[in-house]
Amino acid sequence: MATIIKDRGIKDRGIKDRPALEGVAAAERALELLTCFRTGDKALTLVELADRTGLVKSTIMRLAISLERYNLLVRLHDGRYQLGSGVVRLGTIYQESTDLEQHVMPVLARLAADTQETATFYVRHGEVRLCLFRVNSPSSLRLDVAPGTQRPMDQAGSAQLLRLFADWPDTKPDLPTLPIYTAGATTPHVASCSVPIIGQGNRLVGALSLAGPDARLTEQRGAEVALQLLRSGLELCRALGGDAEAIYRVPIALAT
Repeated sequence: MATIIKDRGIKDRGIKDRPALEGVAAAERALELLTCFRTGDKALTLVELADRTGLVKSTIMRLAISLERYNLLVRLHDGRYQLGSGVVRLGTIYQESTDLEQHVMPVLARLAADTQETATFYVRHGEVRLCLFRVNSPSSLRLDVAPGTQRPMDQAGSAQLLRLFADWPDTKPDLPTLPIYTAGATTPHVASCSVPIIGQGNRLVGALSLAGPDARLTEQRGAEVALQLLRSGLELCRALGGDAEAIYRVPIALAT
């Protein structure tokens, strides 16, 4: 007769059972309020928040006061609400906790040293792009971009790519030749070259860019550093689990 042996070694191995406790209702309501924001939202009215969460307006207003204290929510002068800088801070901590920094920073450092331009890594945050990592150019004439700096989702190359790849690979729009070169799109007399970075599942992670004064980073100079930027981008995509050869349109022989 077969013998059924129960595994009693879970606790002995140091693995603890999840506590049989209920969550805190107020905390869940606050989290429901934060997570009702969607990609593309700038700010939401009290009515919109109530419709999305099912919470009554008075409850939302009380929750908002607590969330504002921790910079997770901001009430604008017109009464609408938007996510606060505390969300960005937590997002940055999360990105770092997934080891993104250890993959990105060496690539940025090498690009900045080799090209003499500022190397940056942007991610999208609603209607702005956020500089998550950067290594400044060693040149005295350079573009200084601090991590945490917000830039508009304008026609700069990195912004274009963050829009184009927002739903990739579920939606695949026609792509321009990479890298994208732009000049004066965000700041006068500043040029940039940008490529997309994709990771696991070929989902967008961010945009890798070189930026500098357009007197030095001319369109011709952009073409000269293009292959180096493409190689660096491919290296980073591979490290993050993405397959970007077809997107970059670079012969594998040149990308190694």
